[in-house]
Amino acid sequence: MAAAAEGESLPGISPHTLTSRLRQFEAHGLVTRTVYAEVPPRVEYELTPLGQQLRTVLDAMAKRASGLRSGSRWPGLTI
Repeated sequence: MAAAAEGESLPGISPHTLTSRLRQFEAHGLVTRTVYAEVPPRVEYELTPLGQQLRTVLDAMAKRASGLRSGSRWPGLTI
């Protein structure tokens, strides 16, 4: 995941906040960070094996957030 590209797909989060969160994930061993010496600089983040263990949780959170953006309070719930 390229940080800039991911930031563009996350409305409501500043580049500073996104970078801060990704650096925290890196510090906890959930992602690896690769910096490319290019102009402009490019940084990519990838889930580590530990981060992959959380994939189902991360996917569920993304699904929930998607439902909130679309206006559904509880996506997938019918009463």
